Amino acid sequence: MVMYWLVETEEQLNTLINSDYKNAFIEVIPYNDTIHPVLNHVSLVYIRPIEASKGFMVCVTHSESLNALNTCVDELLNKFNTLYCRDKKEVLHYFPNKALYDITPPPHTYIRPSTKTHDLYYSKHKDNRELNLIIPIVKHYELCETIFENLKGNINKEKTKYDEFFNNRVSVVFNAIERNGIRIHNDTFSEYFHVVDGEYVHTQFNLKTITTRPSNKFKNVNYAALNKENGCRKSFIPRNNRFVEIDISAYHPSLAASLIGYDFANIDIHSHFATLYGVDYKKSKELTFKQLYGGVFENYRELEFFQGIEKYVGETWRKFESDGFVECRISGYRYEKENLQNMNPQKLFNYILQNLETSTNILILWDMLCILRKCNTKLVLYTYDSFLFDLDNGEEEMLEEIRGVFKKYKLNIKEIEGYDYSFRE
Repeated sequence: MVMYWLVETEEQLNTLINSDYKNAFIEVIPYNDTIHPVLNHVSLVYIRPIEASKGFMVCVTHSESLNALNTCVDELLNKFNTLYCRDKKEVLHYFPNKALYDITPPPHTYIRPSTKTHDLYYSKHKDNRELNLIIPIVKHYELCETIFENLKGNINKEKTKYDEFFNNRVSVVFNAIERNGIRIHNDTFSEYFHVVDGEYVHTQFNLKTITTRPSNKFKNVNYAALNKENGCRKSFIPRNNRFVEIDISAYHPSLAASLIGYDFANIDIHSHFATLYGVDYKKSKELTFKQLYGGVFENYRELEFFQGIEKYVGETWRKFESDGFVECRISGYRYEKENLQNMNPQKLFNYILQNLETSTNILILWDMLCILRKCNTKLVLYTYDSFLFDLDNGEEEMLEEIRGVFKKYKLNIKEIEGYDYSFRE
């Protein structure tokens, strides 16, 4: 089959649809790269069949194009058994296709390149919401060809347990949270952050970090670390009736206990340690976290919990040194010696703990999103040990199901609620 790289007529598209190609790489060119995918639209779709000698740029909307294919792209994508991509979470916003498969999960992090033409346009016109529609198609094509050349080696790599976990769970749950968005009081949000056109903002998770713990930042707003003191949290308001935030109590000590087979038997962990240390509750939290993250203090080494921690840290480090990697529980992610610098036993333990936190949360989030699938109540923000729900008062029974998810994973929780995210009454 001989085809020109630019696909802009139905006849050309049908030729591609009727081809024998079964697997392809996909890259989506939206209207503007700086707009959140939930609020964005598709300008061009780059399809590179794995068996082809070149990629094809399918025009949906562009100033140089006939713009006749916006209703036919789904038919094209549905023909493929696998659609390899650079960022599944992002592409799912445009095409929720089950064939999508991300080939850059950690540790294969990949920064999308650019061209001098793109840099020039974005330096002068980044606020143009349709900027990619005037950047020449040939430059978008050049960029996509570069991306494919950079990543094609990942396609035939043996798929790991973590690759499957990342594609089947991680990308899907964070795409769903991003879709929900969070309602704002526009004037207040603009005062603390930036001007927004509309009454919703959408968070954006970066899943491809060295520890696999996602960050959450968009347009310089760090949604994973919103200031609790300066009043900015009152910008966020429910679309339904009220916010309910569920926090996991003593999360990392609980996870560490699961790693070493220690049972706290459903008691308040920090109160338990306060008794053992002979200090108050606040000091107990401080001492426990310092020892989890920095190493056990000499005067608490006789405590059974910390004996277990020291044993686990030592055994894990020896395995890491001898095998060159350690494989994490649940996710199957491997911390590999060749990919990490300046590692030490305690740092490796911290990484493992963060991965266990994230992977456990993925299972929790998956269960929650299944419960919420047909509800007005939305999960609008997730931050490590905290889950923020925009609750419809008519769905109180659903909240009990959510609590049941935490019981399933043997985690203690506490709740707070209010009519904005500062939780003022």
